[in-house]
Amino acid sequence: MKVVIVGGHSRIALLLTALLSRQSHTVVGTVRSENQGRNVVAAGGTPLVLDIETIGVQALAESLSGADAVVFAAGAGYGSTTRQKEAIDSDGAILLANAAEKAAVNRYVLISSMGADYFDSGSANPFQIYLRLKSDADADLRARALDWTIVRPSGLNDRPGSGRVQLGDGIGGGSIPRADVAALIARLLSEGIGIRRQFEVTSGSDRIEDLTF
Repeated sequence: MKVVIVGGHSRIALLLTALLSRQSHTVVGTVRSENQGRNVVAAGGTPLVLDIETIGVQALAESLSGADAVVFAAGAGYGSTTRQKEAIDSDGAILLANAAEKAAVNRYVLISSMGADYFDSGSANPFQIYLRLKSDADADLRARALDWTIVRPSGLNDRPGSGRVQLGDGIGGGSIPRADVAALIARLLSEGIGIRRQFEVTSGSDRIEDLTF
């Protein structure tokens, strides 16, 4: 399988790249610069330099040529402006969906956020804006005929993965290692499961390898 990860330099993306490459899948990770690409190579992937904020649908679709699946792992990040959040967290995810449709890549995994549908629409708080934009991107993807999965992690940390999680809707709170989010997505992709499912995920007692969808 060939997987293209938009936001290939993010920590979840690099962990996912390492997992998928060890399973003999081909992984392409988009990056903003050649310097970032070194980390993608170190994880076992192939870097592709492009800017999700400026690339057009046709050019992005051409970059997806031969792919079996796409993952949106990009994010504007802490301290970003509202415009940057809109360009990446919402518009970027929607752009990838448009490009995937044009390139006939049906499998799309979107990394979203726990609580994305529970935001204060009138708030200028950056996190509330982030949740609103994530919610917009999720809603756009749910309306498409793609084989989508929307993964909504709780607070992310860099502790070693436990291999155990809790899935659900409205489970609220908690935190989860990025390594466990990557392991979950690797299983979703490699086994072709979780199609047209949206769920929240946090650390828990259920083994990732035993989850049913």
